[in-house]
This record gives sequence, C-alpha cells and structure tokens, in this order.
Amino acid sequence: MSRAQKDQKDTRERLLDATWRLLERQRGQGVRLEDIAHAAGVSRQALYLHFASRADLFIATVRHVDAVLGAHERVARLCQQACEPGQAVLGVKELVAFWGNYLPEIYGLAKALLALRDTDEAAAAAWADRMAEFYQACHFVAVQLAKDAVLAPSWTVETAADFLWALFSIEMWERLTIERRWSHAEYIERMNLTAKRVLLAGVAD
Repeated sequence: MSRAQKDQKDTRERLLDATWRLLERQRGQGVRLEDIAHAAGVSRQALYLHFASRADLFIATVRHVDAVLGAHERVARLCQQACEPGQAVLGVKELVAFWGNYLPEIYGLAKALLALRDTDEAAAAAWADRMAEFYQACHFVAVQLAKDAVLAPSWTVETAADFLWALFSIEMWERLTIERRWSHAEYIERMNLTAKRVLLAGVAD
C-alpha cells in the first residue's frame, strides 16, 4: 500500500470513528456533516471525497462498527454450527446468544439511528442495511430448522425467519432489559426458550 493509499484509508477510518462517536454521544440529534469532519480533523470537502452522501456515510459507519466488533465472524460461526446435520436447534441458541450479546455493544448507535429514522433518510437506510443483514442470519437458521425437520408444521421458512427477526428487535430488548430490568443472562435464556417453544416441533427445552 502506498503512502497516499494509507492516508486515504486512515482518513476514511477517522471519519467513520468520528461518526460513530458523535451518533452515540448525541443519540443522533444535531449531528451535522461539518461536525463529523471537524471531529475527524478533515475538511467537509475531504469528507465528500470518501462518501458521496450522508446516507453513504451512515451505512458505511454501521458496517464499520460491525467490522470493529467482529459481527460477520460471529455470524459465520453460528451459521457454520447450524448447518451441521442435526444442529439446527443449537443454531437457534447461538443466534439468540449472538444478538443478545451484540445489542448492548451497538445500543448507542442503534438508538441514534432509530431516533432519526422517521425524519432522516440516511439514518433509515443505515438501520435498514444493518437489520437486513441480521434478517439473513435469521433466515439461514430457519432454513436449517426446516432441513432438520424440526420446524413446526404451522411455520414456513419465511414466516419463521420473520418471527425471529421481529422477536429480537431492539425495542423488545430495550423494554425487557432496561424498562423491566431483566438481566443480560435472563434475556438470552428466555428468548431462546421462547423461540424454541414457538417454532419447534417435538423438541425439548
């Protein structure tokens, strides 16, 4: 990598880190592109050299957070586990554990994007991009449940994936762990139990 390429990469990462910090700190309120550029130590013009629009920046930030926190590797491990013959039920448990552990790590960013979603197309696009990736993990697990013939007959792969995706919404997590003060371990245990009892046929707790 040339010095110029390294400088470009460093500038891009500074912008992404600055966006992450500002969105979390301000819960998305009043975060302007000039504020992000200033926090990263670059000009607004330099920001536009890396990101064509606010939406591009926010989507890239969500993906940057995923990369920093190792989200893709964690999902890959659970998918590998779930695709082993007879291991789809364990895949449900691993999906719950992944998302239950990941949500507290991204909560500040998620709250910022959700707060902006109704009025800011960039925030809406960034959050939709993140949740679309999580939906793919839910769909993969549902496919494996069907392959292992443990998915209850009242469910299709698509409706099972939809249910898992909705069950693990950040709004649900927030209400249970923050408003109702469920412990971290209790949330994971009860959500795993709920998912299995609702979706599976003839599988013990």
